[in-house]
Amino acid sequence: MHILITGGTGFIGTELVARLLGEGHRMTLLSRRQRRDEAGRRYVQSLEELGTEAEIDAVINLAGAPLAGRRWTSPYKRELVASRVETTRELIALLRRQARPPTVLLSGSAVGYYGPRGGEPLAEDAGSEPSFSSDLCRQWEHASLPARELGVRVCQLRLGVVLDNDGGALVQMLRPFRFGIASWPGSGEQYLSWIHREDVVRAICFLLQQPGMEGPYNLSAPEPVTQRAFCSAVQRYFRTLPALPVPAPVLRLLLGEMAGELLLTGQRVVPGKLVDAGFEFHYPTLEQALSDILAPREAA
Repeated sequence: MHILITGGTGFIGTELVARLLGEGHRMTLLSRRQRRDEAGRRYVQSLEELGTEAEIDAVINLAGAPLAGRRWTSPYKRELVASRVETTRELIALLRRQARPPTVLLSGSAVGYYGPRGGEPLAEDAGSEPSFSSDLCRQWEHASLPARELGVRVCQLRLGVVLDNDGGALVQMLRPFRFGIASWPGSGEQYLSWIHREDVVRAICFLLQQPGMEGPYNLSAPEPVTQRAFCSAVQRYFRTLPALPVPAPVLRLLLGEMAGELLLTGQRVVPGKLVDAGFEFHYPTLEQALSDILAPREAA
């Protein structure tokens, strides 16, 4: 297949591209930086570079500025929206120009769609509570829907926190542990819906090949954990002082609204539709994921 990918040079995208290349697909990657084409990969800096006869078979839309790691100032909120919603709208415009639209669009979203929900298990049919991140995800998903008018199968990828050892949120989450400090944010009872990066890539490839699957899919492991349980699991791989919470007021002072939405509240998300479709996770539990991610690295 010829696959157009946005976000293909990011944390998830690099692993996804490597797997798709191994399966014999060729790709066009949208990158804001100028890059040299490589075997099986063409880079474009704008979707306008693609003509009406691009013959795209599938689109995977992973573009988006990072949610975590910095304060959500008003300008950065606008960047978060534009990098997701506007990019998706540009993709829809490209699909409308094509003589032959692709068969499938897999478009990004996140478990933040559900908003702050406590310990309630959330499958794909659950509603959402108002928040900036849930509104952002709703806009992001809504922007992908016009592709259906072109006969394109559309799946929204509601991603959990993606874990691996060379990037993503885990690098920041492990930093205190590496300095001997074990902690959790706030009460520690809020849920963290996570997924190993390998399972994200496998799930995307699974959805790519299943013509009957459409709509939202939770890309998160079957066993979400509380922040306190996450701290205990990680602590087994580091020598630390006794674990203590980081008080919520301190996090709000340091990180503002981002702390309130991403750290001090959470979602207990379950991958109901993926499991029902027969997808099998290689890393269904946090213990299995951390063993793969941390044990070889820390033993070295």
